[in-house]
Amino acid sequence: MQVRVLGCSGAIARGARTTSFLVDGDLLVDAGTGVGDLTLEEMAQIDDVVLTHSHLDHIAALPLMVDAVASLRRRPLRVHGLRATLQVLRAHVFNNLVWPDFTALPTTDAPLVHFVEFDIGQSLMLGRRVPKVVEVLPAVHTVPACGFAVRRADGHSHWVYSGDTERNKPFWRRVNQLDVGALVIETAFSTRERQLAERSLHLSPPTLAEELAQMSPIARYPVYVTHTKPAAAAEIMAEVNALVGQLRLWDRMELRWLEAGQILEVPAVALDRG
Repeated sequence: MQVRVLGCSGAIARGARTTSFLVDGDLLVDAGTGVGDLTLEEMAQIDDVVLTHSHLDHIAALPLMVDAVASLRRRPLRVHGLRATLQVLRAHVFNNLVWPDFTALPTTDAPLVHFVEFDIGQSLMLGRRVPKVVEVLPAVHTVPACGFAVRRADGHSHWVYSGDTERNKPFWRRVNQLDVGALVIETAFSTRERQLAERSLHLSPPTLAEELAQMSPIARYPVYVTHTKPAAAAEIMAEVNALVGQLRLWDRMELRWLEAGQILEVPAVALDRG
């Protein structure tokens, strides 16, 4: 399974694009500004979008993408989210004020967008060309939110994405039950902004280290840090490296830094967990 990192920044700047991942060319996970790097043809190949939550950095490009490829689509784009997330999209984006209501255009019988509600713990079968199983994982954020565990329907190894979250024991209870090929986890703020991180329900290096300490002792998979604020990215990286070293977590995992343009190859079978 191939995961293309379109955007992984917590804000915008030159070279920094907000969260979006393209899985096997037909599944979009979040729809931040990184979507703008896709060609029209690539956007038109997307069958399904799954959203972690309603914050702008994760949905900003969705209405623009729908408009860009409207004439190229032959079926509705399926947009999947928690009930609260879809309610925000209906009320505040696709409302004929901020943007046209593409759930009813060009007609209510043949719209450009079809909203599909999901719940935490639910598993979805998505992808017409490359079928994938997407499990909805819990997240702890300022609005209703989730993460995802994604695998090909014919494979066993999961790509796991935390979404925007603070400390989250239920997430780790489930992740430690899965065959994980790669984990992407957020760390939005530096240690000096730890109080802000806690108020906004994001991770900072100290709380990230606490979270990673909950990994199964037999787990062996790469961990990618995402959602760093551009102005503090170098500071966050240095602090995470130091804390992970102090907690002696290096023997249990390989820590990496996510960058826009990366291609993550998630193995068809789980990595060695022995």
